[in-house]
Amino acid sequence: MATIHSVEISWEDLLGAFTSGQPDKAYYLDRLTGEIFFVPATKDNNEVWQQIQNNGERFLEIPPFDYRSERQILSEFVELILDLELRNLLSNSLSGKKPYGKIEDILSFYPNEEERFALLKDQFLSNRLKTWMEENNLFTADTVLQGLKHA
Repeated sequence: MATIHSVEISWEDLLGAFTSGQPDKAYYLDRLTGEIFFVPATKDNNEVWQQIQNNGERFLEIPPFDYRSERQILSEFVELILDLELRNLLSNSLSGKKPYGKIEDILSFYPNEEERFALLKDQFLSNRLKTWMEENNLFTADTVLQGLKHA
Protein backbone atom coordinates (compact mmCIF):
# COMPACT_ATOMS: atom_id res chain seq x y z
CA MET A 1 0.00 0.00 0.00
CA ALA A 2 1.39 3.40 -0.98
CA THR A 3 1.59 6.12 1.60
CA ILE A 4 1.20 9.81 1.05
CA HIS A 5 4.05 11.98 2.26
CA SER A 6 2.92 15.54 2.85
CA VAL A 7 5.54 18.24 2.54
CA GLU A 8 5.31 21.96 1.93
CA ILE A 9 7.02 23.22 -1.22
CA SER A 10 7.43 26.94 -1.79
CA TRP A 11 5.69 27.82 -5.08
CA GLU A 12 7.84 30.99 -5.38
CA ASP A 13 11.09 29.05 -4.93
CA LEU A 14 9.96 26.37 -7.36
CA LEU A 15 8.92 28.94 -9.95
CA GLY A 16 12.23 30.76 -9.42
CA ALA A 17 14.14 27.56 -10.13
CA PHE A 18 12.03 26.93 -13.25
CA THR A 19 12.71 30.43 -14.59
CA SER A 20 16.37 30.57 -13.64
CA GLY A 21 17.81 29.70 -17.03
CA GLN A 22 21.34 29.74 -15.58
CA PRO A 23 23.35 27.04 -17.34
CA ASP A 24 25.97 26.97 -14.57
CA LYS A 25 23.45 25.81 -11.94
CA ALA A 26 21.35 22.68 -11.61
CA TYR A 27 18.29 23.00 -9.36
CA TYR A 28 16.86 20.14 -7.33
CA LEU A 29 13.81 19.49 -5.19
CA ASP A 30 14.28 17.38 -2.08
CA ARG A 31 11.10 15.29 -2.03
CA LEU A 32 11.56 14.51 1.66
CA THR A 33 11.92 18.07 2.99
CA GLY A 34 10.45 20.20 0.16
CA GLU A 35 13.68 22.20 0.02
CA ILE A 36 14.80 23.59 -3.33
CA PHE A 37 18.53 23.98 -3.79
CA PHE A 38 21.09 24.34 -6.54
CA VAL A 39 24.50 22.90 -7.17
CA PRO A 40 27.10 23.95 -9.73
CA ALA A 41 26.36 22.17 -12.98
CA THR A 42 30.06 21.45 -13.46
CA LYS A 43 29.88 18.60 -10.92
CA ASP A 44 33.07 19.83 -9.21
CA ASN A 45 31.65 19.01 -5.78
CA ASN A 46 31.75 15.22 -5.95
CA GLU A 47 30.30 14.79 -2.45
CA VAL A 48 27.05 16.62 -3.31
CA TRP A 49 26.70 14.90 -6.68
CA GLN A 50 27.41 11.53 -5.08
CA GLN A 51 24.64 12.13 -2.53
CA ILE A 52 22.22 13.11 -5.31
CA GLN A 53 23.07 9.97 -7.28
CA ASN A 54 22.86 7.67 -4.26
CA ASN A 55 19.45 9.05 -3.32
CA GLY A 56 18.00 9.33 -6.82
CA GLU A 57 14.36 8.99 -5.75
CA ARG A 58 14.72 11.64 -3.07
CA PHE A 59 16.15 14.39 -5.27
CA LEU A 60 14.31 15.52 -8.36
CA GLU A 61 16.04 17.73 -10.92
CA ILE A 62 14.06 20.83 -11.86
CA PRO A 63 14.28 21.46 -15.61
CA PRO A 64 15.72 24.86 -16.54
CA PHE A 65 13.91 27.52 -18.52
CA ASP A 66 15.57 27.36 -21.88
CA TYR A 67 15.87 29.55 -24.94
CA ARG A 68 13.41 27.38 -26.89
CA SER A 69 10.68 27.92 -24.28
CA GLU A 70 11.28 31.66 -24.30
CA ARG A 71 10.97 31.79 -28.08
CA GLN A 72 7.78 29.73 -27.95
CA ILE A 73 6.20 32.20 -25.53
CA LEU A 74 7.30 35.16 -27.63
CA SER A 75 6.01 33.61 -30.84
CA GLU A 76 2.61 32.93 -29.28
CA PHE A 77 2.50 36.47 -27.90
CA VAL A 78 3.39 38.12 -31.23
CA GLU A 79 0.50 36.29 -32.92
CA LEU A 80 -1.93 37.85 -30.42
CA ILE A 81 -0.85 41.46 -31.04
CA LEU A 82 -3.37 43.54 -32.96
CA ASP A 83 -1.10 46.58 -33.53
CA LEU A 84 0.51 45.72 -36.89
CA GLU A 85 3.47 48.05 -36.38
CA LEU A 86 4.35 46.45 -33.04
CA ARG A 87 3.74 42.96 -34.41
CA ASN A 88 6.14 43.59 -37.31
CA LEU A 89 8.73 45.12 -34.99
CA LEU A 90 8.63 42.12 -32.65
CA SER A 91 8.54 39.60 -35.51
CA ASN A 92 11.61 41.20 -37.04
CA SER A 93 13.34 41.17 -33.68
CA LEU A 94 12.56 37.46 -33.22
CA SER A 95 13.88 36.60 -36.65
CA GLY A 96 16.99 38.76 -36.25
CA LYS A 97 16.06 41.24 -38.97
CA LYS A 98 17.05 44.90 -38.62
CA PRO A 99 16.00 47.02 -36.89
CA TYR A 100 15.98 44.69 -33.94
CA GLY A 101 16.21 45.12 -30.23
CA LYS A 102 15.50 43.38 -26.99
CA ILE A 103 11.86 42.39 -26.69
CA GLU A 104 11.72 43.86 -23.18
CA ASP A 105 13.05 47.20 -24.45
CA ILE A 106 10.54 47.33 -27.29
CA LEU A 107 7.63 46.43 -25.03
CA SER A 108 8.63 49.10 -22.51
CA PHE A 109 7.14 51.62 -24.96
CA TYR A 110 3.86 49.68 -24.99
CA PRO A 111 2.88 49.25 -21.31
CA ASN A 112 -0.42 47.45 -22.03
CA GLU A 113 1.28 44.90 -24.27
CA GLU A 114 4.14 44.58 -21.78
CA GLU A 115 1.60 43.64 -19.10
CA ARG A 116 -0.14 41.17 -21.44
CA PHE A 117 3.21 39.56 -22.22
CA ALA A 118 4.02 39.22 -18.51
CA LEU A 119 0.64 37.56 -17.90
CA LEU A 120 1.09 35.16 -20.82
CA LYS A 121 4.58 34.24 -19.62
CA ASP A 122 3.34 33.68 -16.05
CA GLN A 123 0.49 31.52 -17.33
CA PHE A 124 2.84 29.50 -19.54
CA LEU A 125 5.28 28.93 -16.69
CA SER A 126 2.55 28.05 -14.20
CA ASN A 127 1.08 25.49 -16.61
CA ARG A 128 4.53 24.06 -17.31
CA LEU A 129 5.23 23.80 -13.60
CA LYS A 130 1.88 22.15 -12.84
CA THR A 131 2.45 19.63 -15.63
CA TRP A 132 5.93 18.86 -14.29
CA MET A 133 4.51 18.38 -10.80
CA GLU A 134 1.84 15.97 -12.08
CA GLU A 135 4.42 14.02 -14.13
CA ASN A 136 6.49 13.59 -10.98
CA ASN A 137 3.57 12.70 -8.70
CA LEU A 138 3.77 15.96 -6.77
CA PHE A 139 0.33 17.27 -5.93
CA THR A 140 -0.76 20.62 -4.61
CA ALA A 141 -3.06 20.95 -1.63
CA ASP A 142 -5.81 22.08 -4.04
CA THR A 143 -5.43 18.90 -6.09
CA VAL A 144 -5.63 16.69 -3.01
CA LEU A 145 -8.66 18.58 -1.67
CA GLN A 146 -10.48 18.30 -4.99
CA GLY A 147 -9.81 14.55 -5.03
CA LEU A 148 -11.28 14.20 -1.54
CA LYS A 149 -14.45 16.09 -2.57
CA HIS A 150 -15.04 13.62 -5.42
CA ALA A 151 -14.39 10.54 -3.30
